Formats: sequence, structure tokens, C-alpha cells
Amino acid sequence: MSAGVTTTFDDKNSETSTLTNPTLVLNCGSSSIKYALISDDESTRITGLAENLGLDTARIKHTALNGEKLEIAIPGGRHELALQKILALLEQYHFIAVGHRAVHGGREYSEAVQVDDHVLQEVKRLKVLAPLHNPANALGIEAVQAIYPDIPQVVVFDTAFHQTMPPVAFRYPLPKALYSEHKIRRYGFHGTSHAYVSERASEITSAEGPHGWLTAHLGNGCSATAVYDGKSLDTSMGLTPLEGLMMGTRSGDVDPSLHIHLKRQLGMSLEEIDKMLNNESGLLGISGLSNDLRTVEQAANEGHEDALLAIEMFCYRVAKYLASLSCALPKFTGIVFTGGIGENSVTTRTRILEMMPHFGIKVDANKNADLYAGKEGSFHTDDSSIELWVVPTDEECRIAQETRAALGLQ
Repeated sequence: MSAGVTTTFDDKNSETSTLTNPTLVLNCGSSSIKYALISDDESTRITGLAENLGLDTARIKHTALNGEKLEIAIPGGRHELALQKILALLEQYHFIAVGHRAVHGGREYSEAVQVDDHVLQEVKRLKVLAPLHNPANALGIEAVQAIYPDIPQVVVFDTAFHQTMPPVAFRYPLPKALYSEHKIRRYGFHGTSHAYVSERASEITSAEGPHGWLTAHLGNGCSATAVYDGKSLDTSMGLTPLEGLMMGTRSGDVDPSLHIHLKRQLGMSLEEIDKMLNNESGLLGISGLSNDLRTVEQAANEGHEDALLAIEMFCYRVAKYLASLSCALPKFTGIVFTGGIGENSVTTRTRILEMMPHFGIKVDANKNADLYAGKEGSFHTDDSSIELWVVPTDEECRIAQETRAALGLQ
């Protein structure tokens, strides 16, 4: 494929869409692949999702350049087959680079890097810290290499944005050898999302910089980060994505002695406890109903006591973390909500802020009620002590930006 190619496609409305020097973004999960092909001016994109990989229901859901939907069944198909199909779908658009989301970069990587043999081996080696995701990330890199060996590839690490945290924030109060010899420390995740929404908030605010934001990425996975002058100073997730906020199925913070207590009292193995904390807790565990906040909210509105408790716990723990993370900011400009819950649940944003009564936060209820379904905007009053924003996250766009920067294509 050659650089400098523009693909033009006439859609159903006879309008012309173009993909100029597009970057392919691949986000390979444990059982899914999310992808996007984004033009260099970021105005046009093709998107898709391969899901249920390895199962009879495996399929690719593709949205073409003209908006048409396409579904391709690949029963039993795993990552390799799905990637081959995806690359075949996109070949005609002549992408000039590929950016991969990788979950864990350890403490070795503080920025996006171009793939070479060493980088690929590091992604594989770090599966010890992200066993479900890093192996899938490596498969994505190898699949592209096999079909397009001359296309440059870049890895954008979830953890990289948080490498600016100071030791006071990233070290655990454990024996030093665990850190120096075994790299046990807090890494943080959702880095591309926190980077994107904090940068966007700094672009659209009228407040003078440098800015200090608390970014709340709330979805099935949840994390909060203190960002000052574009740098992460502290975050809620730690060595793994289990630490921090209560999530859809993850518990977030629990007493570290819970493991030994459950082993002694109930005879549970470490693997059983780990599965419970990651897959059977959070909103699902407390409500007994679902990890989807919409389902839990509906039940709470109908008087379901456990559902109501799940929502109150979720909001309280977010508020508590935001309040504590404010300690990391030299200047507190405002709070930015993002993610499926953060962008769409008006009641959740309201309840979280109600649980922070000592900060002088004042919500414009009408503006807040209007922010959902992809809308961006502020919802603080003129006399609020801090700003409040909803910024829909765009991790794919951020990965494409960092990919181009790493290759000098900006």
C-alpha cells in the first residue's frame, strides 16, 4: 500500500465521503476485536466489532463508509480468522499505518512505540500482568505482520498515560524488593480515554490554564484520574484493573485480607476468589440482577431494595474517590464525566455530585438533563466552584493520533 491515497465513496445520499491516508485502529480483547479506520483529518471513519470469538455465535458487525450495516457470521472463529476477515474488508481503503491498543505496558513504556521484534516480545511477556488482554493484543500485531509486513504498526498502551504519576501515587506501601525486583506497583488503566477527555476539556473550557481535571470514566469498567497540565498524577486502578471504583462486575477496593478470610472460612481457592471479585461482584453482585446500570436503575425505580443499594454504593464510591483524588491536583478546574454511564446517566452524575457537598459544586439541572447520547457540554452554574463537563470518549481517535505521532505522520 502506498501513502497519500484518498479513497472516495458515494453514499446513498449522493454525498461524497473520503478517507485520506487512514489509520487502522485495532483493539483486540479476550473475546472481541473492536476496529476503526480513521482519516488523517479525523472527520471520516469506518467502524466495526468482531464479537463472541471462539463461539458458534462469533460474528463481525461492520459499518461501511456510507453507513450501511453488514454482518458476517464466522462460527467458531477465533482472533486470527476474524482479523483476516477484517483486513480483507478494509484492504480497498489503503490504510497507511496500524495502531494497536495494548492493555499493559508495565513500567517500560510511557508513550506509544513503533512495533519491532523487541516491542512485540514485551507485549507478550507482560501477559503476566494482563493475562486476558496482552496475548490478544499480540495476536493482532502478528496478524497484520503476516498479511501486510511493510505497513508500520504502533502500540498504544493503556498504562502509558499514567507513567507520569509520582512515586507517592504509584508505589504500594510494601517491601521495596517487590517493586524493584518484581515491578509490583500501581499502573492504572483506561489511559487513552483519560488522556482524550482531559485534553478535550482543556480545549473547550474558557478557564485559563494549566488545568486540573478529575476525569471519571464510568462504564462496565470504571476508573477515575487526576490530570494536571495534561499529565496523570494519580488514578484509581492499580496493578490490575480490579483496584478502585465499584464497577459492573468488579468489586473495586476490598480489604486485602478478604482472600485469606474466605479461604479459611469457606475453603475458597485463590482462583475462585479472583473470579468472584472480577466477574460476580460490583453492580451485579449487590443488585443480584445485572451488571447493566440501566437494568439496575429500572429495578430500583420499581422498589427493588438491593438494586437501590447497588446504585447508592456505586455513586458513593465514585464520589469518595473523586474527593480523594482532588488531593493530587495543584489546581482543581473541574470534573469530566465519560464512558457509557458517565455520558448517559443524568441521575448517576447528579447523585455522585450530591455526595460531594463540601466542594461548592452547583449543577445546572436543565443542562445536565440534556447531556446524553453522545452530546458534549458543560452543566455547572456560573457560580459553581468548579466546572462540570460531559465529554464522550473517543479512544480510537486518540490511538490514531498517537500512532501518527509515533511514526512522524502528524
